[in-house]
Amino acid sequence: MASSRGSGSSMMRSSSSEEDLQQIMDQRKRKRMQSNRESARRSRMRKQKHLDDLTAQVSELTRENNQILTSMNITSQLYMNLEAENSVLKVQMAELNTRLQSLNEIIDFVNSSSRVLFRDDLLQVNHESFVDPWSSAAFYANQPIMASAEMIL
Repeated sequence: MASSRGSGSSMMRSSSSEEDLQQIMDQRKRKRMQSNRESARRSRMRKQKHLDDLTAQVSELTRENNQILTSMNITSQLYMNLEAENSVLKVQMAELNTRLQSLNEIIDFVNSSSRVLFRDDLLQVNHESFVDPWSSAAFYANQPIMASAEMIL
């Protein structure tokens, strides 16, 4: 009987040590599963943070893009206004140049006529014609000079 007791106790020990090993393995497995869950949770959090950062960056870039577009539109409008004003000034300059040229021609004509009159004493200058607005000389001298269509284009 002694032998049966010894073998029974050794069986109990062996089954108890198998149970201990099984418990240790189960405990390791649970730790591994818990560690994997934590790792997956951290990975999801990193991905979510990265996604949030990218979304914020998209919002910032969209805002900057809208500011640039607004600035470009304002600049284009100012440019168009300056171009229009420049065109008007060019036409006015051409008209004034033509007027100046005509006035210089009138001055040259008056100077050349005066020289002829004083030199030859054939003609006398009526100084009142320059003051009288209804005289023919004053009428032609006081007419506006208009720009032609070719000068504008």
